[in-house]
Amino acid sequence: MLNQEMQDFIKWFIPYGIINYRKRSFHKYLTLFYEQRAQKQVEIKNYFLSLNPDQEDHEINEIINYFKKYKFSVFPYEFPRKYQMTDIDVFYDKSSDFRYVMHDNKRLYFPKEWEDHEIREYYNGLCIEQDKDSPHRYEADGFVIQKNEIIADIGAAEGIWALNYADKAEKIYLFESDKAWVKALQKTFEPWKEKIVFVNKYVSNTNNGNNITLDSFFNEKRIDCIKADIEGMEIKLLEGSKNLLANTNSLKLLLCSYHSKNDQMEIKEILEKNGFKTEYSRGYMLPICDKELDVPYFRRGVVRAVKSE
Repeated sequence: MLNQEMQDFIKWFIPYGIINYRKRSFHKYLTLFYEQRAQKQVEIKNYFLSLNPDQEDHEINEIINYFKKYKFSVFPYEFPRKYQMTDIDVFYDKSSDFRYVMHDNKRLYFPKEWEDHEIREYYNGLCIEQDKDSPHRYEADGFVIQKNEIIADIGAAEGIWALNYADKAEKIYLFESDKAWVKALQKTFEPWKEKIVFVNKYVSNTNNGNNITLDSFFNEKRIDCIKADIEGMEIKLLEGSKNLLANTNSLKLLLCSYHSKNDQMEIKEILEKNGFKTEYSRGYMLPICDKELDVPYFRRGVVRAVKSE
């Protein structure tokens, strides 16, 4: 019999159509996965507690101090503790049969299959991700969307990043290949549909039925800012953007860099070779779901880059 935390963990995947957790084979696999993840969390926490604070920089010392007081977190800092799921109201839109939360005075919709508690948990995680002190935060000084800019949200999922700029942007490209999100995304951006372009393809380094490169998509199209969170495919995105990166005179990039071990360095190197000024987001993440996560465990969450005239 699984405890409630494990049951909730399993049920989290159901809206995506990934699993039927009643199947015994997968039930056994997921139980093992959960146990291994718990062991990894203990291993990571013990690693940081074994470090000598006098020999580490202030960012690592923040993590050490966190683990002296609390259990494991992907964001090992104090800021997530101010967010509570119980503070989140979920509303029901009778006309469309969708549930939504209010974000920045706009409706953010979720797949019809999602229950209220799943929406609260997910949206709470989004708020934590984009806290001003979060390693996963996209926005920073010099990386704010300006009025009438054209933006691309690649790996849009629920679309919260682009929704922040729905009133301000001139045009928004939403790249999302997961069919589970399509209808909810369309409902969220319905008030701005005249400026929205949906692209239901993976962004990569090749062009075929399911994939597209940014070089081909933005050939002779203007683009001012690209945000990408595509589960470790960010390098391939850059490989398929060689012309765009080399020939642009004005572009901002916000690329997740925590999915794979060397992404933060490789992304930074590629962009700097193409004349971009780069910076990392503040602090570190501990991406426990990456099977390759090993010492020293911590990774930068986002690489920000800008090339300006």
